Amino acid sequence: MKKPAGAPKQTAVAAPAKPAAAKQPLAETTEGFPWQSSHEIKKESNPFTDRDWRMLVYAWSGMAVRFAIIFTLMFSVYQFLANQEQKRVEQTMSLVELWENKDYQQAQRALKDRLSALNAKYDNLLSANPSPTEEQVFRQRIGIEAMTAAGGDMPLADFAENFDRIVYFLNRLSFCVDGDLCSHKVTDAYFRDYAVSFWSYFSGYVDKQRKAGSPTFATAIEAYVRNGQPAAEAK
Repeated sequence: MKKPAGAPKQTAVAAPAKPAAAKQPLAETTEGFPWQSSHEIKKESNPFTDRDWRMLVYAWSGMAVRFAIIFTLMFSVYQFLANQEQKRVEQTMSLVELWENKDYQQAQRALKDRLSALNAKYDNLLSANPSPTEEQVFRQRIGIEAMTAAGGDMPLADFAENFDRIVYFLNRLSFCVDGDLCSHKVTDAYFRDYAVSFWSYFSGYVDKQRKAGSPTFATAIEAYVRNGQPAAEAK
């Protein structure tokens, strides 16, 4: 006889997992802070007042080294500035040599002779004690006439060539000073009086040239002359 079939095996079903318990925040503690000693912190000793002569030697020798370094740096800066000024003086003296060249000497004489003749010609138009404004207007008119054919015995073309040579030199001089390539002090000693006198005569002619289509004509000369004047006179 066949054995009665046993009851079918039942597969156990796993019980649903219980939700994990929420993480509890950690309690605050002071264990993370550095430990503080209850003893008083010992102050560092001053090596300059230490009784040990070796500490005194170390302290003062260190101070002497620091002063030596500072002095060396200051001397290096001073030497650098002195060398720079020496280069500016040399550059200025090269312009002085150029100014004493034959061509520039001839140009200076041409301008001087022409202006002297015109000053003598119109001397009666200027009062004995003219105001600065009257003298300025008088010189500008002299300069404008000097740039005409009737302004002197030298042909205008020859005089204009000498005039352009002077303008070129003074422009170059101004660029050298403005670029800090020439010594201001030495340049003023040699050339400022001449540049100021030149501008007082020919500023009117320069203004006419600018209005005629040359807006930058002799701007460097004007800058050099005006930069050396007091504020009240430069206006």
